Amino acid sequence: MELLKAGAYQLGIPVSDEQLDQFEVYFHELADWNKRANLTAIIEYDDVQVKHFLDSLTVCLTAGEALTNSKNVPLRMIDVGAGAGLPGLALKLVFPEIKLALVESVAKKTAFLHHIVDKLSLESVSIYTRRAEDLAHENDLRDAFDLVVVRALAKLPLLLEFSLPFCKPGGRLVALKHGGDWSEQYSAENALKELGGHIERVSTVIVDGLTDDRVVISVEKTMLTPARYPRGVGIPGKRPL
Repeated sequence: MELLKAGAYQLGIPVSDEQLDQFEVYFHELADWNKRANLTAIIEYDDVQVKHFLDSLTVCLTAGEALTNSKNVPLRMIDVGAGAGLPGLALKLVFPEIKLALVESVAKKTAFLHHIVDKLSLESVSIYTRRAEDLAHENDLRDAFDLVVVRALAKLPLLLEFSLPFCKPGGRLVALKHGGDWSEQYSAENALKELGGHIERVSTVIVDGLTDDRVVISVEKTMLTPARYPRGVGIPGKRPL
């Protein structure tokens, strides 16, 4: 995990040898399960270190202080569209005090998530095999999280409708996106107004190995999201805000 270690250092994130060992286990389990579950197209050892694990840690570019402070006050974080657990589980390995929820609608992927959480003996991790559009209306999950993280989930207006309802006012949504132009941010202006948020920061990722004009978009939740959002399955895609 030398590439991960070096990249984390560039981000100012100390990663212990024990944590690197956990990432090593994570990689081997991911590679093994991928043979039958098709979890990811990126599976080469070096690529997983950089394009999955290190990319996940770029959340710290905008939420580093909150994650670091989780040692004192446990942070409630939810990963919407978690897939094989990224970025949520990668952040959990580095900041183990986080109280993490993982949302993924595909059962074969959540089966892997349950497996890797057990394999790594991680605590305070909840896994939901349901669609975000439904879960975001649950009383114990809506407006409940300090930090919402999403990675390559959808265009920004859709991503916000799926994810921002989970965030509590004063909390933050962090989206990892490829393509450093501002077109998506401009297209999300109405969605932000409707859902109760504003873009507080966009950070360009400048880390060895991470290309594709990667940016980290940080959205502050400014008010409660109206109860009608998110709309039912399929509607946000057909009629984006």
